[in-house]
Amino acid sequence: MLLDTPVCDFGRKMPDFTLSDPADKVFAMSDHLGPRGLLVAFICNHCPYVKAIADRLAADTAELMAAGTGVLAVMSNDWRRVPADAPPQMARFAEAHGFGFPYLVDEDQAVGKAWGAVCTPDFFGLNGDGALQYRGRLDSAAMGDPAGRQRELVEAMELIAQTGEGPDVQMPSMGCSIKWQP
Repeated sequence: MLLDTPVCDFGRKMPDFTLSDPADKVFAMSDHLGPRGLLVAFICNHCPYVKAIADRLAADTAELMAAGTGVLAVMSNDWRRVPADAPPQMARFAEAHGFGFPYLVDEDQAVGKAWGAVCTPDFFGLNGDGALQYRGRLDSAAMGDPAGRQRELVEAMELIAQTGEGPDVQMPSMGCSIKWQP
């Protein structure tokens, strides 16, 4: 099911979380939130929208991380219902696309629910205080608009890093619905 993300709830303090990657290494959100902010991306392996942007996501986040912005990705799908999203496949997907950020398993889906994630990909840009400042797409070109802007997410995160505030105009991300446990 194709869904769009809701409008950004500017200033919402996002709840901290601690999750593991497929190798059981533990990561806390608060350890990755720095003065230049944090990008949290809800993604999965099987979604065609995520597959379409995975290489760009790796390149764009490498640029952001090099500039000091933290990046985490969270997989909240019920991977027992969608085996393509199981932790071993997550590790392979991350390696195949050159992810330089932790790709974390939201086993009980508590983080996805607490954050209000609705689809994959779903991007949340936080300022250095952990307040939401971006809820939008990677870019319009990646979403099939050849005339679209190609750096919306990067530009938004750079603005957040510089000013603590996100852009006034944000276009929602769209993608596959998160597969919630029954």
